[in-house]
Amino acid sequence: MVVAYVLVKANTGEADRLKRSISELGGIDRASIVAGDVDLIAKLSVDSPADVKEIAADTIQGIDGVESTQTYVAME
Repeated sequence: MVVAYVLVKANTGEADRLKRSISELGGIDRASIVAGDVDLIAKLSVDSPADVKEIAADTIQGIDGVESTQTYVAME
């Protein structure tokens, strides 16, 4: 099992809609709106690093309203 966190910067006014969209994706354990440099953090639990790439780079970055993402893979 691979656990990763995707930090999402949203376009202005898009955080609530993006949270709903991201929460519905397979492999997402939780998506939370946060204060700070990013607007949302999504926790992924998937089978492989390739699944992390598919969800983070291909799917989340392709959602309208996502300005940028940063992905961190847990090392535990």
